[in-house]
Amino acid sequence: MSLATDPRGTPVPVDSSRFHAWPLWMSAAGLLGMVGTLFTDQRPAGEQRSTDHTVSVADIPELDHLPFRIGGLGGFLCVAALLVFAAVWRRRVSQRYDWSIGASVVSFGAVAAAGALTLAYGWKGALGNYLHGAIEEGSYDDAGLYTYYVMNDFSPFIAALPLAIALGGVAWMGLREGLVSRGPAVLAGLVCVLAFAAVAATGVPGLPFIALPGFVLVGIWLSLSRSRIVQEDLS
Repeated sequence: MSLATDPRGTPVPVDSSRFHAWPLWMSAAGLLGMVGTLFTDQRPAGEQRSTDHTVSVADIPELDHLPFRIGGLGGFLCVAALLVFAAVWRRRVSQRYDWSIGASVVSFGAVAAAGALTLAYGWKGALGNYLHGAIEEGSYDDAGLYTYYVMNDFSPFIAALPLAIALGGVAWMGLREGLVSRGPAVLAGLVCVLAFAAVAATGVPGLPFIALPGFVLVGIWLSLSRSRIVQEDLS
């Protein structure tokens, strides 16, 4: 055991061991979000062949319900992982460093994303339930299914925005507050800035989805780092 001091000059007992598992909840949430958002994303064949293709009700019968069903489930598991991460973060970071603005931003970002993603993945799961060949096939006509498709089109991508903001909180904790090692802090900051810069440059609102792989990488890096927030409080 060794002693460190926080920015207020208070001695803080720390554990100098190299690996701490709890930040991997962050990585798990990001990976499950990638399953729900990226790996199970499905587009009509016409849209895949040509960017000029206009998606319409006529494209609905060709969509496979299974990727939407898997994506909806993976997304719900992502929400669960985010809420567990938020709870662990509160216990291990926010309560210990209650003066940290960045720590609060991470907490609020994770919870806000969980709420938004619940709706987004719910709409995705609904397609897996109502599309042709699914369990409740015929509950809606193709026009109704098309409405669900449009709602699902960008919603999981847009709902990742609070995660990009949470990564900005991690960056602030490292570059301003001294609670996170420089490596993961810089990576988190780059992902956050890139998300907003990409939206500003292209006008595409779904580009904050890059926060999902960002969460995976930052969580792994934090678990292996000597950041003060991953040091066990032994007092």
